Amino acid sequence: MATYKGIQGFTIQNLSADPSNPIEGEMWYNSTSNVWKVEEATAAGAWASGGNMSTARYGLGGAGLQTAALAWSGGTTPNVFPAQSEEYDGSSWTAGGNIGTPRSGTIQVGIQTAALGTGGYSAPLGTLVNSTEEYDGTSWASGGNYPTNINYGSGFGIQTAAIGSGGFTPSLTTVANEYNGSTWTGITALPTATAAHQGAGTSTAGLVSGGGNPSYTTATYEYNGSSWSSGGAMNTARGYFGNSTQGSQTSTIAFGGLTPSATNVTESYDGTTWSTDTNYPASLGQLAGAGTGSAGLGFAGTPPDSNATNEYTGAGAAVTKTITVS
Repeated sequence: MATYKGIQGFTIQNLSADPSNPIEGEMWYNSTSNVWKVEEATAAGAWASGGNMSTARYGLGGAGLQTAALAWSGGTTPNVFPAQSEEYDGSSWTAGGNIGTPRSGTIQVGIQTAALGTGGYSAPLGTLVNSTEEYDGTSWASGGNYPTNINYGSGFGIQTAAIGSGGFTPSLTTVANEYNGSTWTGITALPTATAAHQGAGTSTAGLVSGGGNPSYTTATYEYNGSSWSSGGAMNTARGYFGNSTQGSQTSTIAFGGLTPSATNVTESYDGTTWSTDTNYPASLGQLAGAGTGSAGLGFAGTPPDSNATNEYTGAGAAVTKTITVS
């Protein structure tokens, strides 16, 4: 009979504690707990709870990474628009600088220390704005106005090279614009008028997906710096969802949103195809996101107004599993 040593060339280790940094495929016997263990790679992504925000809200802006994220403004029931920003360090949120014009439904771009928010829905109730504000990690300052008053458009890129597209003006629009750090300039329009969609990537390799209202879509469009082309369709038509805003054209996730009812479905995009992934912990719309396609972050949303934060780890993460024998 073949033995493990005969196949692998070495015996299974007998250890009193799990190794600190096992590699995929490594197997050992834990003599303290009297179980066999193996290190494997996960086949699907996973969500885990993070630190709660100080203010429950919806329709807020989100930017940055899983361990260095920024949330700003948004709305609270019934239709109050807080100016407060909050910064996340991977475990807890702390207060950041207040935005000049409180709003929900802003176009969102950038990282914690160089974020951009433009457009949105503000007070008095029903007011669409075109003001742009830039965050430097401490405070917000005015930037160049968006060409039109708009809310729930989509953005991707960085603070000095951003793309904004679609949105309500108040009707759905195909208009898209590029920001150079001071001025917005018109670019090739989206193929289809949409709003409440989401974007990821850079100004020369970006994508937008989903959106609509009142009918939601599965459409994905990729941008190459000059023109739009169709990408793979989402599995679930939705709008007002969260996504990994620092994801790329070939690696991003989308989660939650309205279908029109609130959903918890998560999908991941590989540059060609959207695949259904592990469900978000709650069914929420108008939530925000940050992070990458393999290390994402979701926070806030409604109904009801939420202050919850959830962290995503993509498939392929190392995990130690106990081997069951009989």
